[in-house]
Amino acid sequence: MSLINPSDTIERQNAKLLQIAQALMRKVEQKNDQSGISYAQFERAALLEVQVRERTIDLERTLDLLQESNAQLEAANRETATAQDNLSEAIETINEGFALFDKDDRLVLTNSRFCRYLRDVPDKLHEGMPFEDYVTAVSQSRYLALPHGVTPKSWSDIRYDRHREDYVVFNVSLSQDRWLQVSEHRTANGGTVILQTDVTEIIRLERQERDRMRDQQAQILQATLDHLDQGVCIFNHERNLVGWNKRMDRLLELPPQHSAKGLSFLALLDGLESELDFSVGFDAEMLRRWANQGAGRSPINFEVTRSGNRFLSVFGQEMPDRGFVISFTDVTAERESARALADMNERLERRVQYRTQELGIALSEARRANASKSRFVAAASHDLLQPLSAAKLFVSSLAEQLDGPDLRQIVDKAESALSSVEDIIEALLDISKLDANHAVFDVKPVRMSAILRPLRDELTPVALSKGLDLRIRDCPLTVHSDPGFLRRIVQNLVTNAIRYTDSGGVLVGVRRIGDRARVEVWDTGCGIAAADQEIVFQEFKRLGKTTSQAGLGLGLAIVERACKSLDHPLRLRSEPGKGSCFSFDVPIRQAHEVASKAAGRAAADGTAIKKGLVVLLVENDPQLANALIMMIESWEAHVIHAANGEDALQLLSDIQLTPDALVLDYQLGQGLSGIELLHRIRGDLGNVPVRLISADRGADLRQACNDAGITLLTKPIDREKLHRFLADVGR
Repeated sequence: MSLINPSDTIERQNAKLLQIAQALMRKVEQKNDQSGISYAQFERAALLEVQVRERTIDLERTLDLLQESNAQLEAANRETATAQDNLSEAIETINEGFALFDKDDRLVLTNSRFCRYLRDVPDKLHEGMPFEDYVTAVSQSRYLALPHGVTPKSWSDIRYDRHREDYVVFNVSLSQDRWLQVSEHRTANGGTVILQTDVTEIIRLERQERDRMRDQQAQILQATLDHLDQGVCIFNHERNLVGWNKRMDRLLELPPQHSAKGLSFLALLDGLESELDFSVGFDAEMLRRWANQGAGRSPINFEVTRSGNRFLSVFGQEMPDRGFVISFTDVTAERESARALADMNERLERRVQYRTQELGIALSEARRANASKSRFVAAASHDLLQPLSAAKLFVSSLAEQLDGPDLRQIVDKAESALSSVEDIIEALLDISKLDANHAVFDVKPVRMSAILRPLRDELTPVALSKGLDLRIRDCPLTVHSDPGFLRRIVQNLVTNAIRYTDSGGVLVGVRRIGDRARVEVWDTGCGIAAADQEIVFQEFKRLGKTTSQAGLGLGLAIVERACKSLDHPLRLRSEPGKGSCFSFDVPIRQAHEVASKAAGRAAADGTAIKKGLVVLLVENDPQLANALIMMIESWEAHVIHAANGEDALQLLSDIQLTPDALVLDYQLGQGLSGIELLHRIRGDLGNVPVRLISADRGADLRQACNDAGITLLTKPIDREKLHRFLADVGR
């Protein structure tokens, strides 16, 4: 029984509690001996009442929450059942077999089409079934068509391995020629959805199409093979004949198709071996070993001769299925043509040899005739110049004794005619010397001013007589050439320009281009057509002038031959109606070399070669070697000479002497070159001073000398450079 009515208001309850407290206080004051116990009991009773009231309130609240939760759970169960019903209905509407496994690979649900073609499997499926048990059940189904050589255990292992992949699609062969396509898909929570699709019709259609295409391809292949000019036969992996073309029938005379098909390669080879002769390096036994290889056959190629008169080129190669194909090409016509060509070549070689001998004889005769002509021209010129000089003297004496102007004019014409004859004879003599390579060139430093100034004085009156302006620019350069021929070249070019120029003028100048001087002769004459620019350099060729106006036609021929002999490149630029420009290049002589030349041959700076200096000279040209020996010994040095590298090494080994300097020719015939010889000598004797001499002015040799640290002296050898080298060695 409660002292407080819970239905009372808070104020009423507080008032009651206050009255109870006052009454208790009075009672305590009246009974001191029992007040402590009673009060404590009352206090506990009040506390219990508060706690009971609080627990009651909490219980009532909990009951309310439970009732609300039960209501929500009931609604959720209803929704879940509805969703499950909807999911089941949706799965059943799928045409494919459907199964869902959770993240732990346990079966959750399936539809009725799942594994329906594996009739002994659906009864084994149940909720919670492990995926591995499902795979085992499928592998042991009698409706599963396992591939050849595959056991249920190996099939299940392969299937379970594929299950570990993220995305799986594969086809499964069933009994009664049915096919399922199985695919796996991963869900968001790690589960697996398996779909089984009946693809039997698709597989059958593909098979039919493949068979149709295979038949069509076989027909195309056979038609292609029959069209080939080679015989082709195909053997399977068991080395049995499975196909060949018509050309093969004609080449090897095979049995008819129905009886030859399936014939083994070895039997075919045995039947033909007696009729075949194999090429050198290949035989029937090697071919058998090649065919008997199970796999990895390398391509082979050889030739056979059948019945002694038919040549066949054979090529064999392995196919992807470990079979092989062999082709036969009839090369009889090619071999016969090659034999005929070889015979023809032999006959041609004999004819060429005979013609070569004839041409050699004719060339020798032509050379003798040319030499005879040159000797005749030289002798005739010499014999003609003697009386010609006398005639000129007689005419000059006669001119001094005549007083009449008419007679003096006749004498002047006679003297002019004799001078013209003298010029012609000298031109003929120059041409004969240049053609016979008998011209002697004295190549040395030449100041261009020493050539141009006298020509300007001599030819200016000739140009003025035709009303032409002749301008010859002075030039301070010193070039390297033959003074006489250099003057003749410039004189002939200027004279020719004056002769073929009717108005305007002639300009002569020199341009410096790198280490060469280009001498140019410009005119405003009639010009030369492109088709005639080669002809003008031939003897006795004159263009556009009458005989009375033109010269003999030897001037430009002498220019062309002299420039070629002196290595002065000659050029011609011309345009008809506007004029021409003849030019040639001459190497420039450096100023310090000119000073050295002018100072004397014994080193003008006062340096001299050390007396007794030992020089090893290796030169295979006897004339040049003798000239160098005489020159070096004139400088009081000693020369050890060898004709080639091998002799030089042997000579140094015999005398056991280290020379003070080396002068080596680069081209020493067969054997070591000059650079190779130098490396051998330096390997034995150390770094001996050296100069390499050669007529080769190519960039390759200069680069090789730079790489080896060698100074190159080009031929003709500069005497001062060689003297300075030996003088530096003796210091």
